[in-house]
Amino acid sequence: MKAAILSGYGAPDKLVLTELDRPDPKPGQVLIRVHATTVTAGDTEIRSSNMPWLFKLPIRLWLGVFKPRGPLLLGMEVSGTIEALGEGVDTFAVGDEVFAATDMGIGAYADYVCVSASGIIVKKPQNVSFEAAAPVPIGGLAALGYLRKGGLQTAKTVLIRGASGSIGTFAVQLAKHAGAHVTGVCGPQGVERVRALGADEVIDYTETDFQSDGATYDLILDVVGKMPISRCLKSVKKRGSYVRGTIPGLWELMVALWVKLTSSKRVVMGDAGDSVEGLRELAGLLEEEQLEPVIDRTYPLEEIAEAHRYVDTGHKQGNVVICV
Repeated sequence: MKAAILSGYGAPDKLVLTELDRPDPKPGQVLIRVHATTVTAGDTEIRSSNMPWLFKLPIRLWLGVFKPRGPLLLGMEVSGTIEALGEGVDTFAVGDEVFAATDMGIGAYADYVCVSASGIIVKKPQNVSFEAAAPVPIGGLAALGYLRKGGLQTAKTVLIRGASGSIGTFAVQLAKHAGAHVTGVCGPQGVERVRALGADEVIDYTETDFQSDGATYDLILDVVGKMPISRCLKSVKKRGSYVRGTIPGLWELMVALWVKLTSSKRVVMGDAGDSVEGLRELAGLLEEEQLEPVIDRTYPLEEIAEAHRYVDTGHKQGNVVICV
């Protein structure tokens, strides 16, 4: 099968197209014929090793300290058709169209990938294309999980930093669907897109500091990071939440602990709490046309390095999809 392996850590050119044997599903797994996958921030962080050492070290020990151990395929999410079933699988059938998060967050940059049938995998709604479904298991689930951990159920006002990215575009729609007043913060190229997704207010960060008007919010979802937590907390209401959707460093973890001990405000970081139940909920919203995955660009697998190079610019709007 055709596959794009990571030959070493570093630049996008470390992704090399090659031929590998097609995997066979183990007991409890399904084999998916890949129609589409994506380039997520997680993929680029693993490739470049651009992450805090607190997380880099265990990832390197797992995947290879100085270079990837064995043929390493990135790709955290997938949409496609079930080609074969492993022993004991009775929840899916050959021919089912599905979308899923890959096991251990790797493996989808290929013609085929095996995933656990009991993992984060559900049938794809018929009215949704494979390209549109592919970004949902990571970007959509992260948005849903972060918002709920931040208290979306009771939040009346929500601000989303990085509103035009993968997680951000899902978060804007989910927060509006929950009935919140949504303010999106993004670059100039994303303003119209975020407004079209339903944001009540959109702030171009190159022209206006979102804190300049002194407004406060029940929930701030910060997909971008880069701004000190202490500064962001000034815009959070008492008993409100600040959710940071980036990999935290040691200092940020210490700040979060201090806030927990000394304030009524909450700082939420770490895993978004992905679940198959959440993906089923998102599938329902997709089927009802209440959720629209935003696709910036599509690339064939043969141009995977170019797709990574584009994501590295930090200017993508929504999702970058790889058609296999």
